Amino acid sequence: MSDAFDGMYETFKALLEGFPPSEAVKRLEQLGVSPDIVERIRERHEQQTIRIKEMDEPHAVVLDNRDTWYTGPQPKDKCWPAVVDLLRMDGWPQDPAISSLDDSSTRVVSLLNHPKEKAFSTRGLVVGHVQSGKTTNFTSVIAKAADRGYKLFIVLAGIHNGLRRQTQARLVQQLIEPNPSMWSQLTGLEKDFTPQENPASYFGKSNKTRVLCVVKKNATVLRKLARWLEKASDYLEDCPTLIIDDEADQATVATKSINPLILDIMGSLPKCAYVGYTASPFANLLIDPSAKDLYPEHFVVNLPKPQGHFGTEVLFGRYALDGEDPEQVDDGYDMIRSVPDEDVPLVRPATRADVEGFEPVITDTLRQAIEYFWLVTAARRVRGTGNPHSTMLIHTSVNTAVHNSFGRPLRHLRDKAIQSLADPQFLSRLHNLWEQETARVPAQDFGETKVPFDELLSELRGVLHSCRVIMDNSSSEDRLDYENGPVVAIAVGGNTLSRGLTLEGLSVSYFVRAVSAYDTLLQMGRWFGFRGGYADLPRIWMTDELAEWFRHLATVETEMRRDVDIYMTEDETPLTFAVRLRTHPALRVTAAAKMRGAVKAAASYGGKRIQTRYFHTNAGWLRDNMDAARTLVNASVASTARVEERPADGRYVFRDVPHDVVITFLETYRFHEKSPENDAALIVGYIRKRVAAARSLKRWNIAIVGNPRGSGKDFAFASNVAVGLNARARLAVTNPDPDFADIKTLMSRRDAAVDLDGDTAKLNEQGIKDLRRDKLPDTGLLVLYPIDKVSEPSPAKKLRAPLNADDHVIGVGLVFPEPWDVDSTVDYVSADLSNVRIEDEDYSLLDSEDV
Repeated sequence: MSDAFDGMYETFKALLEGFPPSEAVKRLEQLGVSPDIVERIRERHEQQTIRIKEMDEPHAVVLDNRDTWYTGPQPKDKCWPAVVDLLRMDGWPQDPAISSLDDSSTRVVSLLNHPKEKAFSTRGLVVGHVQSGKTTNFTSVIAKAADRGYKLFIVLAGIHNGLRRQTQARLVQQLIEPNPSMWSQLTGLEKDFTPQENPASYFGKSNKTRVLCVVKKNATVLRKLARWLEKASDYLEDCPTLIIDDEADQATVATKSINPLILDIMGSLPKCAYVGYTASPFANLLIDPSAKDLYPEHFVVNLPKPQGHFGTEVLFGRYALDGEDPEQVDDGYDMIRSVPDEDVPLVRPATRADVEGFEPVITDTLRQAIEYFWLVTAARRVRGTGNPHSTMLIHTSVNTAVHNSFGRPLRHLRDKAIQSLADPQFLSRLHNLWEQETARVPAQDFGETKVPFDELLSELRGVLHSCRVIMDNSSSEDRLDYENGPVVAIAVGGNTLSRGLTLEGLSVSYFVRAVSAYDTLLQMGRWFGFRGGYADLPRIWMTDELAEWFRHLATVETEMRRDVDIYMTEDETPLTFAVRLRTHPALRVTAAAKMRGAVKAAASYGGKRIQTRYFHTNAGWLRDNMDAARTLVNASVASTARVEERPADGRYVFRDVPHDVVITFLETYRFHEKSPENDAALIVGYIRKRVAAARSLKRWNIAIVGNPRGSGKDFAFASNVAVGLNARARLAVTNPDPDFADIKTLMSRRDAAVDLDGDTAKLNEQGIKDLRRDKLPDTGLLVLYPIDKVSEPSPAKKLRAPLNADDHVIGVGLVFPEPWDVDSTVDYVSADLSNVRIEDEDYSLLDSEDV
């Protein structure tokens, strides 16, 4: 019987290739499969989809009722296995690297529409980290979508030829070369899109190949593509298309030429999914969601930071968030070196009028940075591990004339260094610099061994002779080319080096460019990424002000990603959540034009309802929480004469309990570490701030929500205070962690009104908030839920399993009043959701005819 069922399930999976899940089920019924077997097949498929939806990583905020049709790679796939083979050849380990990539790309594909749906227009956003492998992630998404029947893949690859070419090369290597018969190309390494004569040869029903098109975000190019697709409309009715927008915050949002053209292209494709990728999603999250634009209304996916990745916080540290102990917040690595303010006008013109004829000075700090780069490159050659390339970035201005002015003095410095290799004074200076730097950042802290100066000295001559000085900008013919052997290069540049383009083996950066927006600043940081074999050696020279800006930016990033994680656990959707972006007195969040859809917001728990969803199931953890709950109830009984008993409902309410009793409970109750919204320190900090600033939350109502007593499953909180236990089954998973349970939801909407008088049963969420604001404007609510340790699921809950904890579980819900004043000292901006129901970057290239 089992073999027969397995065979029928394989038939169902085959049907999924040609039909969405609901249609595939109908086909089974038409084939005469018994209702019992059909139901079992549906249940198995739902279990597979739950496995995808409930992945620990990546976190996602998703518009409700999206059909999760994709459950992962299948044996007959061709594109994804080829990507995996290439990654293994490049030295990627299965765990955690390939497994994490598999999970995250599967999650993104599961949020796309089934390619056989009649029509769809999806908008999503994937948030990664700078230089963290976003290209590999979207390559994997393309591979999996291609294996499932998506036909046309349009990749919007930044605004510069260098990034477009690099992206084309990567996709050809990983997608097309392993399966050449499966693919056609509309673009090439040296050729952006040019109209093809016969659309039928690409999209006709007899042509089963996938079509790849990698284009710049340039108006001339996109206009050609839009017109060609319009002419091919007869062939596009059944052409499921995936548009990947790499660096989706650049040029896409609030631009007069590029934004409408992307929307035009989407409009000509009846089956189209748009997925933006970016590490700086500030502009994307501030798009007006009610406008017909590219706001990610269907999903936002937050990619985890890969192991070994150098990010903003790692390098610069960050400031403590609300409720955090500053002593527990990392200060970052000691890799940032200060450029004195008086050096800045010597390496960057003070005004535009000073650009013409500007001659940079090789200051002491710039010379020191360059000499350290040569030493690092020599040391890496001694080690003989990691990336064979070695690059230094000098970034002082966006102006190409300024870049070019660095050529002569840098080459002179290199040539003079070659001539000085026998000079004891020169070698002594290098020796002192090496000893100083390696003492400040010990190699052993990163699992490396310090390279003695005498050993790297033997490599130094070769390093200097092979060192190239490259002006990489839009007016120069010089380009960083890593395809022809190991490169040693000092690259001077601006926008061509600041977006997406990977600087291989980046070891040293000298950075004094002034910028005005978070996203520009973050993308300038090409030093973020992976540093295998030389994690102890990277250094960044910048002004103290810039270092402080990056530290602030690390705080913004951490807070933004935490918001996405919190909203994911609160069943929010992209149309009902607005990620808050902490503002800075000297920086805009993004370009002013991109902030037209933004409003001021405040950081607080004001008006929020939060609840425990995750629990450990070991006896020690659970008993600590039972003790905390009993202490809270006894303190509540002692502190108030107003106790409401509702035995018929299994409920108690203790009114006007002092806030310090609540704080004591929150400091002793143990929240599960996977629950970012249940951070006790943050909650306590918020309560104290409100009490001090506004005399709000001084009093709390404490409620117990259980069942009527008498079933033989009662829980006593205190003398004469007992209720029947609640049942909360856990979500069923294939390989459950014996010490972890996810109950999905603890608190009902009705429970948020447990301390309100009158008939509240028919009130919706907003109605309860309005009534609380009217009746209990300054009072918080804390609800305790005693949960049966067994908690068998009801027969109808087929995707649930018994809780099977070692002891009874205490769940907690908190309801905060909406503040009537500004209840945070930190300013934020977020997308304006009021219309929804329920030296800036140089964009002159966008409209350039030179493509």
